[in-house]
Formats: sequence, C-alpha cells, structure tokens
Amino acid sequence: MMCAMDAVLLVDKPAGKTSHDVVAAVRREHGGRKALRVGHAGTLDPFATGLLLVLLGRATRIQRYLMALSKRYVTVARFGAVSSTGDVDGEITETGARVPDPLVLPRGEISQVPPAYSAIKVGGERAYKLARRGEEVVIPARTVTIHDAQVLEREDPRVTIDVRCSSGTYIRTYVADLGDAFCEELRRTEIGPFRVEDAGRQVGLGEVLELLFPVVRLDGDAARKATHGVAVAGGEQEAVALFDDDGPIAIAEPQDGVLLKPTIGFRGS
Repeated sequence: MMCAMDAVLLVDKPAGKTSHDVVAAVRREHGGRKALRVGHAGTLDPFATGLLLVLLGRATRIQRYLMALSKRYVTVARFGAVSSTGDVDGEITETGARVPDPLVLPRGEISQVPPAYSAIKVGGERAYKLARRGEEVVIPARTVTIHDAQVLEREDPRVTIDVRCSSGTYIRTYVADLGDAFCEELRRTEIGPFRVEDAGRQVGLGEVLELLFPVVRLDGDAARKATHGVAVAGGEQEAVALFDDDGPIAIAEPQDGVLLKPTIGFRGS
C-alpha cells in the first residue's frame, strides 16, 4: 500500500533560496531526515524563482523520469552587458551593445556550452566550485531542443522571453548566446504536465505515474509476480506503470517484445 506521503509537492521557489534549502525545509516539516525521504527533480539557481518538484517518500524513486521532462521559463534578458555567471549574481560588465534588430530567437535543436557556474560535474567536482576557485572549467557542448521561444515584452535594453525547451537547457546560456546579454530574471513556469499556478498542491504518486506513463492494470497472479519483480506478459514497446486495485506496483520496461520487466518497485520500504 502507498503511504500518503508518497507524492510530488509543487513548490514556487522564491528568489534567494537554493533548491537544497527548499528540500531541507520540507524535510523539517515532516519530522527530519529519518522520517521521510525527500528530494527534488531539477535544480533552480538561487536568483531564479518558480516551479520546483519536491519528491516525497517513494516518489524519489522516479526522480530521473521527472528530471527528463520538458521545461518552460519566462526570462528577462538584459542587453548591453555581460555577466561572469550569466545572471545577476555575477560580475557585470557594461558593453553598450543594443538589442539586435531583428532579435532572432533560435528554435529547434541547438548546441550549447553549459556555463562554468553550473552544477555539472567536471572531473568529479561541481563546475561552479572550480570556477569560484579561479580554475579553468572546460565543459563540452551539448545538443538541446528549443521547442518554442516568443518575445512577450520589449523595452530596451530588456526583453522578456517565454521559452519552452528540453531538459538540460541552460537559459542563462541561451540568453548570453543572443548577443551581449545576461539573464536578469528567470522564472520556471512549467515542468512537463505540472504548472507553477498549482504550487502548494501535493500530487500522489499514483496520479503522477498516470500522467507520465501508459498504465497497465494487473490482478491475481500477474500482480503478485510484478510485486516481486517478476516479468509479466505484455506487448508494450515503451515503459509503463503497473497498477493493481491497491495502486501502483512498479515501472516496467519491455523485454523481448512479449514481457514487461519491473525495474522500479513501489511496494517495498
């Protein structure tokens, strides 16, 4: 059976707080570290605001699936200056450059080099720690997808942009690559099917799985087998969520074209 605390909590993170700060606060509210497993699915920079998915209990087991969801941001790009970190927390250097006219917003697959001040690990250490020590940080380019980008408002030298993108996209880099600009404000408004307008809501694990995966319902011997990690019959070609009358059993992956092999179970402690 699922615990009431097996859920995803939608949080509207304020500026000045780290994602870890939010997780720590939620953990304290639920009685401390040993009382409940708590995590999150996608870091927000301290200066940024908006949607953070805080994972409670068994929901921590699906972290990688939640982190892979597409994202949506609203950012204020400040032109005519650059920042050492790509945002307001860095060393700002005025360049005097004007907003490009026309301002072209890249869409589709693009190549990005993540910022040195990021949480990416380089040689086993966070890039931002190396950068703060003044060490050279070399991060390879990656391909990300900009599903859509639209100008919401323009009042030179600032342009407000709405960006829908794949997981792994750095909006600070996207803004910096537009020209002499840095990210003055950043707000995450969506993660997959979740919206910042619903912040404060706690979504049960079963509902989350139904949003993310096709559902296969089992009963009897098949349900008992799946509960113990044994593959069951199924011709699906993608990952699915297995349910019985008591709720979610597991996430299962297709195996040999005719079986579903449970890979992440939800019945154990």
